[in-house]
Amino acid sequence: MRKHNVDNLDNYFSQENDDSSMVRSVGEFILEIVKVVIISLAFIIPVRYFLIQPFYVKGASMEPNFYDRDYLIINEIGYRFEAPQRGDAIVFRYPKDSKQYFIKRIIGLPGEKIRIKNDLIYVYNEIYPQGTVLEETYLDESVKTAGDKEVLLEKDEYYVLGDNRNFSLDSRNFGPVTRDSFIGRTWIRGWPFNRAEVFKVLGYNL
Repeated sequence: MRKHNVDNLDNYFSQENDDSSMVRSVGEFILEIVKVVIISLAFIIPVRYFLIQPFYVKGASMEPNFYDRDYLIINEIGYRFEAPQRGDAIVFRYPKDSKQYFIKRIIGLPGEKIRIKNDLIYVYNEIYPQGTVLEETYLDESVKTAGDKEVLLEKDEYYVLGDNRNFSLDSRNFGPVTRDSFIGRTWIRGWPFNRAEVFKVLGYNL
């Protein structure tokens, strides 16, 4: 009987130790999850809000290079280290309503004069004081830029146009946009998958 009682006591202590180990294991597992979540957020939040941002294209103003519902990743940090360049497709806040975001292409840079006449774009700057016609290789040769505009850009102003010139609300309507309205440059098209790509910086020199 005594041995039987001792065996029962040993089993009791053994069961108690098993329960304690299980509680510790569960606690350690939960702690590890919390650590993973904290570390992930430490990386994800800065990336999401300060480095890149996702956007959906809405409308046809940038066809055929960007279509309605294209899913884009925007590089927000690049312009902190280098100036926006001609030919960049950018996302910016609409000057007349900062809650709206537009995607357009940079045509004119600060300090330049832009003239639209006879369906052509003329750029006047230090290199071409008499002006030169802007040739846009990212557009089909049949694309014409309608309008009769002339604007001298200030030191922080950019002239932006949609690639689909006949169906675009752009600087021909609302004027130049300032650097502080920029969200960033288009970087990656993630959707649709069959058109996924990483966009190169054109560095479109005249």
